[in-house]
Amino acid sequence: MSKDLSTHMKKELAQLQPSDILAFNQKISTIPDIIKLTLGEPDFNTPEHVKQAGIKSIMTNQSHYTNSAGKLALRQAASEFLHEKYQVQYEPKSQILVTAGATEAIYASLTAILNPGDKVIIPTPIFPLYIPVTLLNGAEPIFADTSDNGFVLSPEKLDQILAANQADVKAIVLNYPTNPTGVTYHRAELKALAGVIQKYDIFVICDEIYSELTYDEPHVSLAEYLPDQVLLLNGVSKSHAMTGWRIGLLCGPAPVIAQIGKVHQFCITSATTNAQDAAYEAFKNGKDDGAKMRTAYQERRDYLVTALNKLGFTCAKPEGAFYIFAKIPTGLQQQSFDFCYDLAQKAKVAVIPGASFGPGGEGYVRISYAASLESLQQAMTRLAAYVTANQQVTTK
Repeated sequence: MSKDLSTHMKKELAQLQPSDILAFNQKISTIPDIIKLTLGEPDFNTPEHVKQAGIKSIMTNQSHYTNSAGKLALRQAASEFLHEKYQVQYEPKSQILVTAGATEAIYASLTAILNPGDKVIIPTPIFPLYIPVTLLNGAEPIFADTSDNGFVLSPEKLDQILAANQADVKAIVLNYPTNPTGVTYHRAELKALAGVIQKYDIFVICDEIYSELTYDEPHVSLAEYLPDQVLLLNGVSKSHAMTGWRIGLLCGPAPVIAQIGKVHQFCITSATTNAQDAAYEAFKNGKDDGAKMRTAYQERRDYLVTALNKLGFTCAKPEGAFYIFAKIPTGLQQQSFDFCYDLAQKAKVAVIPGASFGPGGEGYVRISYAASLESLQQAMTRLAAYVTANQQVTTK
């Protein structure tokens, strides 16, 4: 065929660029002896009892397709877990889908609800995946920069955006505890946001994958206040250090889940069977497996915040997840990609440029503390030497 097949590609896809976070991580990975504080990958192992459940599943030949929505026993265990932990109620048969990680849940939910020309409110800085998925569906992101409000979306700003765009807004995305800032929403803040959202006929994509990694107060789900509007995303990736098992949850009103289930089915048929059995064990008998990890993350957070402040970096103290979003000190390169490349080459410390996370992120870096305390201490020693040697660099 002589005609260039690339011309037949979906125009939205052709205009998108691959993830600059992954591209940056790949590029700096070739630097010898580099300390990588880049990706959101827990450094803990999957709990032993969960691994054994996965092994047993394989050894007993649980190698066939399951119901597209996932094994009913897993959905029941997930329903019990969510109710016990966050006081939300989901009927296992009709209101829960087992997805290939939260990533597929993001794709399936947005693909099911969006039509070309719709708008999606995306508070930034934020995990950037929601943006290309919105664009792939012919919809338009509306960015709500939260950097002037402690990285929290205020009800006043949300109401203003909705009032100006109410005819076209189909959904708002809330990811909390938030990647990249570690900031979360407390009960009073969520109640205020719910008061605004309930006035509008819109969905809320609530990505709460870090819900078990909150430090100061128990996590509160917006689904407690808006069960008919929230599409709740969760899973075992962060709570049980099971990123590679690829098991997520998508919960919501039964009629909506039925439609999203079609997209889910067309994408993957069903999640991996032995991984579902391991996730069942995690939800059923490992409800508090995240506690040990949470304690270690909190110790690392406290160390890093103190060390970074001494070096002139300012940051909102993370209340969950395992990221710090730190403002680059005055006197150093302020363009975050330039700063991060220079830091990687000269100090052999890798962090993610803040500009990757949307409006409000430039001038910041995201530091993942899903690494050992020893690695973090070594990284801070290198960072201190870098700051001392480069403090007089002229900012752009």
